[in-house]
Amino acid sequence: MNPITPETLQSYWSTPQVEASIMILMNIVGALLLGMIVGYERSYRGRAAGMRTYGLVCMASAAVTVIVGFPQYWFGGMLPLVSTADPTRVIQGIVTGIGFLGAGVIMKEGMNISGLTTAASIWASSAIGILCGSGFYFAAIMLTMIASATMIWGGYFETMLPSRHAASVILHFRPDHRPCLDEIRALIDDLDFRLAEGSTSIIRHENHEEWHLVLLSKGKHKVSIPAIAAGLQDCAFLCGYQVAFARN
Repeated sequence: MNPITPETLQSYWSTPQVEASIMILMNIVGALLLGMIVGYERSYRGRAAGMRTYGLVCMASAAVTVIVGFPQYWFGGMLPLVSTADPTRVIQGIVTGIGFLGAGVIMKEGMNISGLTTAASIWASSAIGILCGSGFYFAAIMLTMIASATMIWGGYFETMLPSRHAASVILHFRPDHRPCLDEIRALIDDLDFRLAEGSTSIIRHENHEEWHLVLLSKGKHKVSIPAIAAGLQDCAFLCGYQVAFARN
C-alpha cells in the first residue's frame, strides 16, 4: 500500500475532483427529491414503503450510476483511467437488488395478494434514479410525474372499465351436514355470484368440513362483503363463514 502523502491528500481535493463531487451531489439530491415525490402517494395511502424508502432507493440508484461517468476521478484520480467501466453492468446490479427489495413488500394472505403496486413503483423509483445518474434529467422528471399520476389516478380508471369483481369465501359446515357442489352452486347463485372454476378447495376437520371458494359477480356490480355475509347468515347448514375481497 502506498503511503499517504500531502500530494495524495491534495489529489482528493483538487478543483476538478471537487467539481465532480458537486455534480454527483446535485444528481443524488435531485434523485432524492423525485423519489420522495413518488413515495408520497404510498405514504398517503398508509403503505409500509413511504417517502423515505422511495427517496433512498432513487438516490442510491442515482449515486451508483453517476459515478460510472467519472472514472478518471476514482480514488483521487491516482489510478490509471478505467476504460472498462460499463454502465450497463451497474444498471443490471441495481435492477437485481431492487428485485429483492420489491419481493419483500409483496404479501399473501389467503386469496389476497398485496404489495404488487408498491413493488412495481419501487422498481420505477430505481429507474428514476438511474436516469438522474445518467444525466437524463428531463426523462427522470417526466417518469416521476407519470409514475405518480398512474398510482394516484390509475385506480379510478380501473373502476370505470368492465371487470369481474371477486370475493374469497370460507364456509364452515355443521358437523352433521355433508355438503355437495350442487347445493353450494345454488347458494352462490342466490347471492348473484358464480363459482370461479378451479377455485374450490376442501379441508376436512375432525367433525366438519371447510370449503374455500372464490366467487365472481355475474354483473358489473361491485362486491359487497356485508351483502354476502347477510346471505350466508340465513344458511341453515353453516356454522360459520369468512368473507373477504379476493385481490391479486
